[in-house]
Amino acid sequence: MTTQPRPRKQAAPLSETAFTLLVQGVLDYGIFMLDPQGYIISWNAGAERIKGYRATDIVGQHFSVFYPPEDQSSGKPQWELETAVAEGRLEDEGWRVRQDGSRFWANVVITALWDEKGVLQGFGKVTRDMSERRAAQQALSERRRLFDHLVQAQETERRRIAWDVHDDSIQAMVAVAMRLELMAERVPEAHSAELWRLDTTVREAIARLRSLTFRLHPPGIDRHGLVEGLSSHLDAVVRSSWGMACSFEHEIGREPTAETAITIFRIVQEALLNVNKHARASRVDVRVTSTDGGLLTHVIDDGTGEPRSEDGTRDHFGVIEMRERAETAGGWWSMHSRPGTGTTVEFWVPNPLPVPASVPTGQKP
Repeated sequence: MTTQPRPRKQAAPLSETAFTLLVQGVLDYGIFMLDPQGYIISWNAGAERIKGYRATDIVGQHFSVFYPPEDQSSGKPQWELETAVAEGRLEDEGWRVRQDGSRFWANVVITALWDEKGVLQGFGKVTRDMSERRAAQQALSERRRLFDHLVQAQETERRRIAWDVHDDSIQAMVAVAMRLELMAERVPEAHSAELWRLDTTVREAIARLRSLTFRLHPPGIDRHGLVEGLSSHLDAVVRSSWGMACSFEHEIGREPTAETAITIFRIVQEALLNVNKHARASRVDVRVTSTDGGLLTHVIDDGTGEPRSEDGTRDHFGVIEMRERAETAGGWWSMHSRPGTGTTVEFWVPNPLPVPASVPTGQKP
């Protein structure tokens, strides 16, 4: 025998008194009404908390009292009411003034209220204090600006060092090598062998310096973007110089900013260097994908396990540098592996949109 579920009772409609109590008790939002001319006719506890006025002090006053003098002079309060009438509602963010004269950053929604005959009865106004959120956004923007300057300064210094090494040290050593080769051809055979060995040593040092200048300032990253920079680095270094098999996969929704691209490139570059030095791997795979408003990158090798420094500790300089780069950019970094299964370096950095200068929403032109 099956039992039929009991019919659910319909919720009783909220009475006007109960609704009024609900609105009056809200603390996080200033909710009040204006008459058709903009004079305040109701006031809730949230409005008192945000703006500082008691109902007895503010009801009957014109709502323009909440606007800074410059907005009052430009006629912004009246323009907002006219816009709400024309479009049904208006939303704005901007400075508002408390009773004590202090300013706060507010999100404001003004809704025109009509009766069944289409006659304007007034306006509903909802205000939120967004000062903390705005301060947090400004702090984030400032951190991002400082981070961009730091990355640019680092890359400028790397470029300068690379050029100095190439134009000075390498050229001087090339001249020495050429001179040693010439001398080796002219001296007696008993001495030439030692000169040829010295020439070989000098040329090996030149090759190491050229490799250093390439790591300091690899071509492509600042001209062609992240994908081209990583592809070129994998081809020129991992595949050609190290003889290691590699692959590169990417699903990038939009090209990252120059600073974000450089950050990702430098972390991948250091991870690949660790693979070559410590992992005894035959293959490494790099993947970059867009996710959660940023770029998630994996560097996966098939080596012996997570790289360690000479003293056996995990946090050698390269690891610390990778983590600090990711975290300074506002992201995160991790490395995990099991002996014999290789190592995965994984990190995520935000990919912020450029912030164009704009007039605040609802601002009177």
